[in-house]
Amino acid sequence: MWLIVGLGNPGDTYARTRHNIGFRVVAELAQRHRLEFTHKRAHARVAEGIIAGQRVALALPQTYMNLSGQAVVGLRQWYKIDPATELLVVYDDVDLPFGVLRLRERGSAGTHNGMRSIITLLGSQVFPRLRIGIDRPPPAWDLADYVLGRFTPEQEAQLPDIMQKAADALETVVREGMAVAMNRINAPPPKPKREQKRPSEAPDSSSDTNTSTASDG
Repeated sequence: MWLIVGLGNPGDTYARTRHNIGFRVVAELAQRHRLEFTHKRAHARVAEGIIAGQRVALALPQTYMNLSGQAVVGLRQWYKIDPATELLVVYDDVDLPFGVLRLRERGSAGTHNGMRSIITLLGSQVFPRLRIGIDRPPPAWDLADYVLGRFTPEQEAQLPDIMQKAADALETVVREGMAVAMNRINAPPPKPKREQKRPSEAPDSSSDTNTSTASDG
């Protein structure tokens, strides 16, 4: 099975902040598959069901962000999963440009307090995660104020498409596994095709002059 955890802060005050993009993506995945968050387990709201033939539990921790590890450890024990292969955490990342997705099997917490809590309480940083770029704060901005602030109107307009792509990435993990999903999600965007130059029509100096004249005519 897969335990997919979206990170965020509970309550309407934080619902549309940058720090809650993990919540929003997991909620999008649940809505897509008509799964409802009817269970309350280990300090989290949980939706259970089947995606692509796999049993899943989608979780939204109801601790505050810096205590996210309490919910994840409790859910790990409840579902008896192996974090290295059955846990997937979705969260915001200031070290990625806005809207960029990165899927990894392991890694440090970086500057993210929720991930730091999870890694500390699990005792391991070996578990899959989907990072969603929210960009760096402007100069002189406090990091906490930035992540707890709202997206700009221009960014908010792009979020539905970004959340769809993130939910697609989660489905790919469940359906086809991490290796396939990482190759697909982390691949650089295709470079624009260069317009091919037509071969020179100038006659080669070694070719027959009459033949060249005929082909040009």
